[in-house]
Amino acid sequence: MSITLHHVPFSRSFRVLWLLEELGLSAQIVMHSIRAGTMRQPDMRALSPAGRVPALEIDGMCLFESGAIVEYLAETHPEAGLAALPGTPDRARYLQMVHFAETQASLLEQLNMSHVFLRDPAQASPTVIKLTTMRLHATLGALESLLGDQEFLLAQGFSAADIMMGFNLFAAPYYVDLAEFPKLCAYRDRIAARPAYVAARAKDGEQEFYTQDFYPVPEGA
Repeated sequence: MSITLHHVPFSRSFRVLWLLEELGLSAQIVMHSIRAGTMRQPDMRALSPAGRVPALEIDGMCLFESGAIVEYLAETHPEAGLAALPGTPDRARYLQMVHFAETQASLLEQLNMSHVFLRDPAQASPTVIKLTTMRLHATLGALESLLGDQEFLLAQGFSAADIMMGFNLFAAPYYVDLAEFPKLCAYRDRIAARPAYVAARAKDGEQEFYTQDFYPVPEGA
């Protein structure tokens, strides 16, 4: 099987890179740069219409959208036990957590745009930043409650839902103090200790987004 992953370091395509490691699948990794504009080129848009990563060339087709790719890979490799398949007790919660991860990621993306990608910081709305940060904080609080005392998000154990959601917990501390959520901190430490996560991070490359460790809500917002 030939697999090619189009990837930007420390982006949502890391979810796919991580899952490939969990599944023991080898892939060629094609690195892209947001700042260099390589994803706006016609050949990339032919793979991903919005010019975004991830794009995964596999089985004679190309898939885009991290959630779709993660679900496809997990469900086409059931022997790995990383998907709650139809008819299993965790199925509904599995789907809920996979998609809740994208709700949370969309808030992170909005904050990235306001804090990191706008060339003129004056264009950012302090009010929008404040409201988006509050919403991100609320999703983290909800996740803390949903996790409870479980080791992972599903009763059956580690799954692709943890990959989807886990990625967010490495980006969220740029905008929210994760120390407010001790269960999430412990959860993040557990998933970061997985050999597949460590292997994926070693292949990830240097992130090009963040120039400081924390981006506070602007004063007066």
